[in-house]
Amino acid sequence: MPLPDRTYEAHVSGGDLTALRERALEVLTSAELAHVVDLVAWKEGDLVHVAAHRGRSTLTRDGTHRVLAGVDPVGEDDPFHPSGYPFAAARLHSLFDEPRAPDLAVVHTDAHHWPDKGGHLGEHGALGAVQSRAPLVLSGAGVTARGVVQRVVRTVDVGATLVHLAGGDAEGMDGVPLDLAVPTGGRVVGLLWDGAPCEALLSADVPNVRRLLDRGCALRGGAVAEFPSVTLVNHTSALTGLGPGRHGIVHNAYFDRETGEQVIANSSATWHGAVDLLRPGVRTVFQRVPGSTACVNDPVDDGAGYSTFRLIREGGGATAMLATLPHPADDDHVTHGHLDVKDYAWGTQVDAAGLTQVLDLWSQEDPPLLTWWNTTLTDGAHHHGGPGSAIAAASLQDADRRLGIWLDLLEQRGLLETTTVLLTADHGMALADPTCTGDWDEALTAAGIPFRDEAYGFLYLG
Repeated sequence: MPLPDRTYEAHVSGGDLTALRERALEVLTSAELAHVVDLVAWKEGDLVHVAAHRGRSTLTRDGTHRVLAGVDPVGEDDPFHPSGYPFAAARLHSLFDEPRAPDLAVVHTDAHHWPDKGGHLGEHGALGAVQSRAPLVLSGAGVTARGVVQRVVRTVDVGATLVHLAGGDAEGMDGVPLDLAVPTGGRVVGLLWDGAPCEALLSADVPNVRRLLDRGCALRGGAVAEFPSVTLVNHTSALTGLGPGRHGIVHNAYFDRETGEQVIANSSATWHGAVDLLRPGVRTVFQRVPGSTACVNDPVDDGAGYSTFRLIREGGGATAMLATLPHPADDDHVTHGHLDVKDYAWGTQVDAAGLTQVLDLWSQEDPPLLTWWNTTLTDGAHHHGGPGSAIAAASLQDADRRLGIWLDLLEQRGLLETTTVLLTADHGMALADPTCTGDWDEALTAAGIPFRDEAYGFLYLG
């Protein structure tokens, strides 16, 4: 969506805000918008409120739900239910703990399609399971081979697990280490396949992920993203073990009341500097591990001994980096039939460069104790075609081929048996319905309600 470049005027007073919020809720929870608005969330005092056309409820921090009208919009909290809202109370409270959270968080229905404001066939960002559920696979040293297990965790648990396995200190994190792996003193690798949905990955034709699974386990419920289930929020949660209410990055774009300015955190122009948005005192996994570390293709890199994005920052920024990327058609692991799609070509370039870096790091005499490797292509392809599409499947296979090259190197060097691998993503993905259109911004404007809408769903009233 077009993003205004003006600063926000002074925030409205408490009484005026309450009145504005109720006027906005009347519009947002109307029957006319029920096909595109799943629910709306906000915080008053110690309670998070959720409202939808179907009803209203409040959520305490410990997860107690109180229905105020109709049916509870997030009442289905079974983490394995496809229409559920896993960990809804904890995730919403974490968001609204942060002063930069919106006055109202509007959550899209899975079917909502909004290409005129940046939407795609494949979408994420919502509170529900489909858009939130990322995979989680553990493999290698310290992991018992047990196949797919009936478990589910949160993205904040990824950071805690990596630190624990690498012999670091996870104290103070929101997440807790998974009990499916134990530290062995060997090396630890975290892989993030951006935008790869849990069920799609577990059912895909990905032989090298199967190699991991043969030596470990996968969680059927995966890792549930923090809310909103968007990229930078959850890269940061995975690499700090903290929810957005503590690490401070609440969306890919948001409004900062402290400075009166809009923050665009996740764009080609700002991505490499996103780590500067962390709240003071936040520590990454790299700062908690007693050994050498590497962060490949991820901006949340504070403390990493080797960092792609530090090199980009020191080398002149994103524009200078573009000139160094290989041509996508020259990559040996790409599915050539999709290179006419701009995001597929771009993701291929980035991931080819990522593989080169990882192979260089792991060809050294002493590879890092902790390596984090972000894969980009899978997100762009799932956005373009939606989960289950041919282009989405091809992106998983391309990522799998690159994974196989690295696994072969470990095997050749005798490092496979002493290395622990964790594979996850930053969110899930839903298939939008091109016929399911509508715009709450237009409805709010027609009702005369003053607001700004950041990242299409974060409403700041006034």
